[in-house]
Amino acid sequence: MTRAAPAWLMPVAAIFTLQTTSSFLSRLIPIIGPGMSEEFGWSGSSIGYLTASNSMGGLAILVVGSALLKQIGGMRTLQLTLYLGAACLALLLFPSLGIALAACFLMGLSNGASNPAGSEVLQRFSPPGMRNLIFSIKQAGVPLGGVIAGLLVPVVVTLVGWRLSLFACALLVIIPTALTWRLSNAIDEPQVRKRRTLSMPTLQSLHTLTVPLSSLIHNRGLLKMSIVGSLFAVSQSCWFTFTVIYLIDRLGYSLALAGVVFAVMQAGGVIGRVALGWLSDYLRSPTAALSIAAILSAATTALLGLTTAQWPLWTVILLAFVAGCSAASWNGVQIAEVARRSPPQLISETAAGSSILVNLTNMLAPTAFAAFIAVTGRYDYAFICTGACSLLVLYFLPRDPRGDSGKQEKPAG
Repeated sequence: MTRAAPAWLMPVAAIFTLQTTSSFLSRLIPIIGPGMSEEFGWSGSSIGYLTASNSMGGLAILVVGSALLKQIGGMRTLQLTLYLGAACLALLLFPSLGIALAACFLMGLSNGASNPAGSEVLQRFSPPGMRNLIFSIKQAGVPLGGVIAGLLVPVVVTLVGWRLSLFACALLVIIPTALTWRLSNAIDEPQVRKRRTLSMPTLQSLHTLTVPLSSLIHNRGLLKMSIVGSLFAVSQSCWFTFTVIYLIDRLGYSLALAGVVFAVMQAGGVIGRVALGWLSDYLRSPTAALSIAAILSAATTALLGLTTAQWPLWTVILLAFVAGCSAASWNGVQIAEVARRSPPQLISETAAGSSILVNLTNMLAPTAFAAFIAVTGRYDYAFICTGACSLLVLYFLPRDPRGDSGKQEKPAG
């Protein structure tokens, strides 16, 4: 007799697919950026500003989109923002930095919607003993999207140029989004599916703008865990944004070779996220797992700034892989912890609030990094300072008793 598939399998697969697609869309910017910058005469640091604009789009949907998630459902919101992001790829054809910044902003909406949408769905479907692993599997879609972008996009750019590659990338966003469209009817909450209508905002509804951030002070440790995510995001955002341009400008790599290193780093993130989620459940200590990731993240980020053209290729690839396993592996465990510490009725709000802090970091860190490079030209100092932020994670991590990772945290007071 055939055993029925577990109830969580379809939601995880659907959210994982959309998460990977959203990540692929956001990872296009640092890979296609060098070609755009060269043709349009922009500086190399402009990639940092485009990435910051992308993060600002994610921040915008987190601030104003919690009501949207409640009205039409998390999966439906994510799907609609992916369609919009695919359409905005055409705007990158115009030789205007202002238009490119606006396009990147709109492309970032899906990246912001993915965490609250995924957290709300997975918290409902995940067995408690597998929560960190399942959230980490979902978050593995982020670096997997980067792997696909890092391996595929440079090849397409080489073959047909960066302009035509935009249309190929748009198809790679539209197709998986369309394939999951009907699944949202089975996965989004029943009361949401019955009333998928948009209401006009009112003065009273403006109160919802403050809900995501205010929800983070609901209980002990929730704000700290959110700060942990923003500190981890400093190194991760700089790895994601500047690896390709750094390897091309300072180490003399070709776009194709830099794309391979970028893909290896993202592949490390896929493996690292699943492994860290498993380790967290196995040890019953998210704090211990995140501490290991923080130490390795700090070390690898500082080492990247010390690399030179004389380093053998295999050492740079190994460094990128270990960085992916650490600097880009924290998300699933951190997001699962935020969901665990949240009141059940506020999961999407606390996920949005935590993601707001992360997206602020994703916006500010690359901007500050790009400005520092523009003024000093010193990548080494920039990466060392970036790595130091990962060490601050060790200070902010909540010190929960061992074995408490599966329990809902009680409200403060």
